[in-house]
Amino acid sequence: MSQDPRFAGDPLLVRAGRGLVPTPYAAAIHDHVHELTRGARAMLQPRNDRLELAALERNFTLRANEAFVAFFSVPLMQAVDAVAPHVRLCFTPKPNKDVAALRDGSIDLEIGVGDTTAPEMRARLLFHDRYVGVVRAGHPLLAEPNVTPERYAACKHVAASPRGEVAASVDEPLAALGLRREIHTVVPGFPDAMRIARHSDLVALVPQSCLGNALASDHAAKLGLQHFDLPVPTPEFTIDAMWHPRMDADPAHGWLRGIVFSVVQEAYPRLADNG
Repeated sequence: MSQDPRFAGDPLLVRAGRGLVPTPYAAAIHDHVHELTRGARAMLQPRNDRLELAALERNFTLRANEAFVAFFSVPLMQAVDAVAPHVRLCFTPKPNKDVAALRDGSIDLEIGVGDTTAPEMRARLLFHDRYVGVVRAGHPLLAEPNVTPERYAACKHVAASPRGEVAASVDEPLAALGLRREIHTVVPGFPDAMRIARHSDLVALVPQSCLGNALASDHAAKLGLQHFDLPVPTPEFTIDAMWHPRMDADPAHGWLRGIVFSVVQEAYPRLADNG
């Protein structure tokens, strides 16, 4: 091994008797090297950040469907603003389930049905949901105690679909009974379907979570709506918050995930995951 250590072609140490002494060049760069070494050690040490929410300035982009924005944007904004007034929430539509936006960082958090095929994505269960029927108050479908499959299928329906697709989980069990819904109107989202149902005799199919806090029937009544259990079995589904694993250790992102979970849990205490 060479006894003449060099840096960028210049000697750093020279022999003086039986020892080595620094050259003028080594002395000149001593402080700079010391600063670089201190910075490298700081980067490699475990983070011990104390998040100052009142001073935090950051934009978070959340991708969610129209229903989540309609029912959660206000309470979520209020919860964030109460402790972090300089944080901006940017809600963006969810045209598809492509996870590229989570991978490249253009989306911080995605809210939706937890069926992503990307194995590296992190997810936290927000709540369980299921579909129910919704009609205007006083609708003739609810004039009798039980909604049968035949009476349900005989109504005209409004379907919620951002891409114009009308097939839903209720259609397969209806078809097994030889029944089919008549889709009269198609709208982009569930809030649109509920609005049309409120002002017509059309029947809407919406997630039960769309009915408001704690799924209270009186809340639906305040909207001029009544909801009912579907007359055929349909599977439950879960709503998750999803993010890329590189955000796991980010204190601000962890705080955002906690805020989202807390707001949803307060709205749906019986459906949220308490684990």
